[in-house]
Amino acid sequence: MPENIYTVGQLNKYIKNMFSQDYLLRNLSVRGEVSNCKYHTSGHIFFTLKDGAGSIKCVMFAGNRSGLSFKMTDGMQVVIRGYVDVYEAGGAYQLYATKITQEGEGQLFERFQRLKEELEERGMFSPEYKQEIPKNPRTIGIVTASTGAAVRDIINVSKRRNPYIRLILYPAIVQGAEAAPSIVKGIKALEKYGVDLMIVGRGGGSIEDLWAFNKEVVAQAIFDCSVPIISAVGHEVDFTIADFVADLRASTPSAAAEIAVRDIRDIDNDIYMRLENLTEAMEGLIELRRDRLGDMARILELLSPANRLKESADRLKRLSDGLGAAMEMLLDERRNRIRLLAARLEGNSPLKRLESGYAYVAGKDGRRITSVGQVKKGDELSLTLTDGYIRTTAVDIDPVIK
Repeated sequence: MPENIYTVGQLNKYIKNMFSQDYLLRNLSVRGEVSNCKYHTSGHIFFTLKDGAGSIKCVMFAGNRSGLSFKMTDGMQVVIRGYVDVYEAGGAYQLYATKITQEGEGQLFERFQRLKEELEERGMFSPEYKQEIPKNPRTIGIVTASTGAAVRDIINVSKRRNPYIRLILYPAIVQGAEAAPSIVKGIKALEKYGVDLMIVGRGGGSIEDLWAFNKEVVAQAIFDCSVPIISAVGHEVDFTIADFVADLRASTPSAAAEIAVRDIRDIDNDIYMRLENLTEAMEGLIELRRDRLGDMARILELLSPANRLKESADRLKRLSDGLGAAMEMLLDERRNRIRLLAARLEGNSPLKRLESGYAYVAGKDGRRITSVGQVKKGDELSLTLTDGYIRTTAVDIDPVIK
């Protein structure tokens, strides 16, 4: 039976396939000490992980470095999560790191997650418990270390934005076993002092450095505080339990000062705008009152005794004028009627008839004679004409036969 002969490449490929099919080697965590650590210009990190029993070559590619929160150095104890594979070109296997944490960080992170979930279930992160950050606080309390970049950044930014702001520092311990009780005391002391707003935090560091702000006692003190609190712990990428419980999280101490302290120029502009609005409102109110006063003066003038007397006099004059006009119309009517009656009377006047050639005949006793039957032959008669009287005697009586 002929002997099988393989190339080096075929052998390396076969070994690589064996590694690829092993589930344990595809996803595992390895603890050890870093040595021969080199940061390549390409962004990759090459190093060796060792312990008392052996060593293994390791690499972390640049694409996975976003999850690395610290700079690795020789002698550092780390836990590497990744997979083991064969580099075919070199015929060597190595550990490919996808995540690297310092020794102890994994356990701390698990504790962090458990506490976070517990406090979230208790409602300590709920928005309805968040207090509103005051827009123009006069006194701001700071709970942080008395030395270090954090307090300097907060003071510098605050005074630059508003030189009149009052800052009260409680010099707390922010790292180590005594840090959590010190931070709690600082929060309670400044709350009792009566500040308007509080900034609680520190500068950046590892998860161990920031661990005091992941303690339940600190979270409870922040939650129970009646004064609004801005948390400012570490750098922008750092998150602690205090950040979730606080009324507002700032990415850095400087950012917290930017949020807490309003720029004095904005305050001046706000005062100017409010003054303008107040002036405009007052002018409008004065104008409204002036118009109302004018209306009341006109009403008073209308209701005054002098005006009422004038109105009565005007009314009396109108009535008098109306009465005079009515009397004149009545007199004209009566004059016209008299004229008609006079004309009619004149038409029926005996004088008018006499002027037409008629005479008024009366007996000796003066009674009017209207019929020949009233006269006997020899009776004396009186004839009245327009220009005098005629006395005569009836000589003959000749009745008209009808």
